[in-house]
Amino acid sequence: MELPVIDLAPYLEVSSKSSGNCRDEEEEELELDPELKTLCCEVSRTLRETGALLVKDPRCSANDNDRFIDMMENYFERPQDFKRRQERPHLHYQVGVTPEGVEVPRSLVDEEMHEKLRAMPKESQPSTPSGPDPKWRYMWRVGPRPSNTRFQELNAEPVIPEGFPEWKDTMDSWGYKMISAIEAVAQMAAIGFGLPKDAFTSLMKQGPHLLAPTGSDLRRYGKEGTVFAGYHYDLNFLTIHGRSRYPGLNIWLRNGQKMEVKVPIGCLLIQTGKQIEWLTAGDCIAGMHEVVVTNRTLDAINRASQQNRSLWRVSSTLFAHIASDAVLKPLGHFAESPIARNYPPICTGEFVEQELSVINLKGSNGEL
Repeated sequence: MELPVIDLAPYLEVSSKSSGNCRDEEEEELELDPELKTLCCEVSRTLRETGALLVKDPRCSANDNDRFIDMMENYFERPQDFKRRQERPHLHYQVGVTPEGVEVPRSLVDEEMHEKLRAMPKESQPSTPSGPDPKWRYMWRVGPRPSNTRFQELNAEPVIPEGFPEWKDTMDSWGYKMISAIEAVAQMAAIGFGLPKDAFTSLMKQGPHLLAPTGSDLRRYGKEGTVFAGYHYDLNFLTIHGRSRYPGLNIWLRNGQKMEVKVPIGCLLIQTGKQIEWLTAGDCIAGMHEVVVTNRTLDAINRASQQNRSLWRVSSTLFAHIASDAVLKPLGHFAESPIARNYPPICTGEFVEQELSVINLKGSNGEL
């Protein structure tokens, strides 16, 4: 099975025509355009059935992604003592760098997940990690922060490494572009789910969105079967990634099928997190995934070595969140679901803290 690629351009063209005075006109146009409505339904259906979606956003180019990955390769190649200057464990690693060996895969500590894994057919079972993930991560908040919040460590000031004058511009530029893509998908999904267009995006305002690229040292850990990110789901709303230069991402569809993801050049991958599962009362569930060194990864390593390119596997990952002080609960008709009681109202910041406490550092949101 291949994930469909959704071109956001038709929706963005209609959306860009709207302004404060013609919002009703835009919503009427969306309602009356059968092709656009069908496209929105395709977005919601794919998220529901697969937990993942490939999109093409004309505002997010392959060159933008390359610029970002080039800078992050340069950063992750720096010595460990340099990178550790950006470490903020007292903020639960919610800003700055998280060293390798800190993030713990949920599949190692969640007994309920263990039971589910043992019940899977062998061909669908994930790889078994031997311990904490051997990858680095950098946390960079994108977007405005709330002036008053109960969850200060989830909204901390950013950390900028020395010697990278382009850091803030590059991080913010790529981060804002990916958030814009997420917002378009969130609006389309809401329409496809039969909710108001802004049902999700209104809750995302001033959320603690995280641009959180990972760096995996393939020179040290580039052995087939190495698990860089153990089997897990993301705790946030939606996760978006640019194309990595090294393959290795596996996802699990809702029917339990394991699938390797191939992201076409110029496309973005979107995955469902736990917060959208909460808002839809389980109609859309958090997608499970892992990152493992495969034969295709080894082929990419060999090509990069021959071309004298970086052997760090960088993901350009952004976690889009519901605002920390907003309440997570099933929206609209999802509140009438027979299993809505499994998703009781909870402050989003409290939900995030509960999830983080399970995985050792209070600071792992998911990865690609």
